[in-house]
Amino acid sequence: MNGRGEPNWQPISMLTTIASLIDGGLSDARAHYAMLLQARPKPFVLDDATIARTKRVNGEGLEWCDVYDRQLDRWRSERLTGAQQREVARLQGVTGELRVELARILELVDELGQGTIERQLAKSDLELGLEHLLRSDPRA
Repeated sequence: MNGRGEPNWQPISMLTTIASLIDGGLSDARAHYAMLLQARPKPFVLDDATIARTKRVNGEGLEWCDVYDRQLDRWRSERLTGAQQREVARLQGVTGELRVELARILELVDELGQGTIERQLAKSDLELGLEHLLRSDPRA
């Protein structure tokens, strides 16, 4: 994992624990994306530090997806029960969903990062006024 050495591969007896981590990661990522969507109309509620931390954490989440995939591949090469085979296959699908969700978060955070409070405070009054006028609907 990115200079951290080889992961500590787990025996199939840890399937339930790894499943909990993967399923929980997807649930958390979906909730995080929904929360970030709420900031889309007002990205100035976020600061640069929050954006940087969100990028770091979700980038690390993508690295963990690589580790999960490798662990699941290792298990697939073992003699598994039917239930274990089905669970490993399910988890491979969930890991794919998790990757997509993390990528969506990183894309949204890049967008939100353009309007953080620090970015707004760096603008002149003229820039802010023009932006407000251009956003205003004259029919309202």
